[in-house]
Amino acid sequence: MSPSALLRPRFMRYVAVGCAATAAHYLLLVVLVESATSAAPTAALAGAMLGAQVGFFGNRRFTFSHQGRMLPAWWRFQATAVVGGLISAACVALGGRLGLHYLLAQVVGTLVALGLTFAINRHWSFGQRKGL
Repeated sequence: MSPSALLRPRFMRYVAVGCAATAAHYLLLVVLVESATSAAPTAALAGAMLGAQVGFFGNRRFTFSHQGRMLPAWWRFQATAVVGGLISAACVALGGRLGLHYLLAQVVGTLVALGLTFAINRHWSFGQRKGL
């Protein structure tokens, strides 16, 4: 079996967890924007941070079956989530400047961040570490 075929089920689990995390993200995004509590880029970042908590626990257990120490993995995952959140917020801001609806811009941001954060989380956040 090829390495890419072995990654496919793990990536699909990552996508499933990501769907749950994204649902939490989008729910907070819509609530904050529609209640006029936050501007769309700020709400996108807040939603990403909520989604990161859902994503961490789902990915730790379901996607990567991580048995290592939780706190170091949590910090690495959060750093990765910040990168994803910044990509997301930047896409929402750019989309707004281009006249796109904030939700369409958020979808673009989510897709851009997906592949990058999977690779980082696979290798860094939940990767096997010698001596840890």
